Amino acid sequence: MSDILAKEAGKILLLGNQAIARGALEAGVKVATAYPGTPSTEIVEALAEVAKEVGIYVEWSVNEKVALEVALGASMSGLRALTAMKHVGLNVASDTFMSLGYTGVEGGLIVVSADDPGCHSSQSEQDNRIYGVHAYIPVYEPSSPQEAKDLIKYLYWLSEQHKTAMLLRVTTRLSHTRGEVTLDKLKPPPIGGEFRREPPKWVLLPLRYLS
Repeated sequence: MSDILAKEAGKILLLGNQAIARGALEAGVKVATAYPGTPSTEIVEALAEVAKEVGIYVEWSVNEKVALEVALGASMSGLRALTAMKHVGLNVASDTFMSLGYTGVEGGLIVVSADDPGCHSSQSEQDNRIYGVHAYIPVYEPSSPQEAKDLIKYLYWLSEQHKTAMLLRVTTRLSHTRGEVTLDKLKPPPIGGEFRREPPKWVLLPLRYLS
């Protein structure tokens, strides 16, 4: 049995990435996607291990842009979704990510960016908090595995309250540290969602076409 399903309630040692996965399950996530890349890989890896048991859809996508678009499609249908990637992966997904600031979301959508200060497993450094400034998307940064789990649950609520995606920025140190996490009960995900066609909301056009 996966560590993130080891107990319904109580305390357990989890990696920061596993704590993020557990928080998503406790929040009722329905769709999780990713393109693997250290230090983010264990988030969706943990969710993939329990996907059938808890009734969620998990996908290893062909790249980060596709991962974000699949998660966004779930959100557009009113479902809670999560996508995860390493810092440079958000460059690949930036076309879609920048548009999110305009379209907003329906179901809660969390984009996890795992930055790698010091280049422990990357060719370059970058600080993806700047992406939040550019895209007008709120950025949150937990300081421990426990805070990461709790923050995920809060961000789903906040995302749906304000109809905007949330960027959760973590680093290698948080992703790969192990800490004591207090588990809460799992929230069963919804069975399905419903997409409503709203071209003025979802179709982005240059201003000159709207005047």
